[in-house]
Amino acid sequence: MAKTISEGVGKFYQHYPRVAVVVTAHAKGRDNAMAVAWHMPLSSSPPLYGVSISPKRFTYQLIVDSGEFGVNFLAFEAAELIASVGGSQGQEIDKFHRFNIARDKPVRTAVPILKAAYAAYECRLVDDRVYGDHRLLVGEIEAVHWLKDAFAPDEILDLTKVSPVLYLGHELYLTASKDSLRSLDREVYGKR
Repeated sequence: MAKTISEGVGKFYQHYPRVAVVVTAHAKGRDNAMAVAWHMPLSSSPPLYGVSISPKRFTYQLIVDSGEFGVNFLAFEAAELIASVGGSQGQEIDKFHRFNIARDKPVRTAVPILKAAYAAYECRLVDDRVYGDHRLLVGEIEAVHWLKDAFAPDEILDLTKVSPVLYLGHELYLTASKDSLRSLDREVYGKR
């Protein structure tokens, strides 16, 4: 199969699939939730997590106003919810009411934590930088909510119990198959 080389990135889907999350925020009496595929861990000590959000988004303004945000990881069964919050405008509707989103109580912030999340982070905003047409919002994780039964004893997600939502781009969602899981020891494969 021949590769194509281009000067531009096109639709910019080459780096997908990625785990889709719902980022939540609360400020001035308003809550919002938005779908985000551009997110990442940045440090374990201190625990820092980054989300890339357009400054045009209502959620961005809520995060800036409050100085905090939530990151909610959902199972594949919640793909329709992710598409719903991603395809609607938080300035126009109350997404929690419209999509009947149940919540858990946050412990260190005021951000909504989704009851359906198998894991969620409460983050305090520590940095906000411009990168092109998006802002990289960095949060220090203040609290972690996680469904212990969804994880193996080594705290790795147990794919026999939870299938995470992956976003492929162009409104396509999929999940990981437990049958595709391979354990490849770095000690063995690094010495080949």
